[in-house]
Amino acid sequence: MRTLIDIPDRQIDELAMICDAKHVSRAEIIRQAISAYIEQNKPSAIDAFGIWKNKKVDGLAYQEKMRAEW
Repeated sequence: MRTLIDIPDRQIDELAMICDAKHVSRAEIIRQAISAYIEQNKPSAIDAFGIWKNKKVDGLAYQEKMRAEW
């Protein structure tokens, strides 16, 4: 998919230097940067269940306690 984005001239110049050094197109460098960003920032299962990560709780005992309140 094609996407239009605004990139400051300073960053374009720096990208051009990287592209020349690596002999890679600007589009490929941008694709690599986006892939790296996604990989670094995608949520993991640990993040989703992090609320219980540091708790020393027996799950079954907690469940029974909560149900006893009903």
